[in-house]
Amino acid sequence: MNTNEGNLDRIARVVAGLALIVFGFMIQGGLGIGISVFGLIPVVTGAIGWCPLYTLLGINTCGVKK
Repeated sequence: MNTNEGNLDRIARVVAGLALIVFGFMIQGGLGIGISVFGLIPVVTGAIGWCPLYTLLGINTCGVKK
């Protein structure tokens, strides 16, 4: 599993994911839980630096490695 996310992409994913998690906690019921769980996806992909959707689409924001 090679990384396919650049640093800016990873930071943006983690920040957006954390925002979704916090927003989900502010909403009561199943919708809030769903939003929080959905927020985990960008946090995890940003933390590990690999996005399965990017792999399927052939996208790589890492830049050129020497």
